[in-house]
Amino acid sequence: MRAPELTSLSAQPPAADVQPDGRAGFGALRAELHARCADEDLAALWAGLKLGERKAIVASAGLHPRDAEAAIAALDRFERRAIRAAIGRMSRYAQALHAGLRGQRSAPHPSRALATNARRALDRGDIPGARHWLGLIERGEP
Repeated sequence: MRAPELTSLSAQPPAADVQPDGRAGFGALRAELHARCADEDLAALWAGLKLGERKAIVASAGLHPRDAEAAIAALDRFERRAIRAAIGRMSRYAQALHAGLRGQRSAPHPSRALATNARRALDRGDIPGARHWLGLIERGEP
């Protein structure tokens, strides 16, 4: 009787990243999830960051400053998760700031209505009324 052959996993040919499966993109999603589990997305992002950006993320993650100079592969699973969480927090914070600024730009400045009233008063020849509205603008009153 012949013994069964043992092959190591590394001897097998690597599987293609995305298998065409005809299931509405399930193969692509599966490949993306495998890449995320292997921290490939984090490694690509980390490699593109400047040292100062890495230091800010490492500080936010509560890790040692020397970790900013390390490659993602050199960090353990806990450190990689902490970095991923810090990047997520910083990204959400930046998005909230951006949304807040967008909201401020869309609302007209409060002095716009006061200036409109001052202009109308000038058009009517009402100098005291125009001065009243201009005084409110100068004092910064709504």
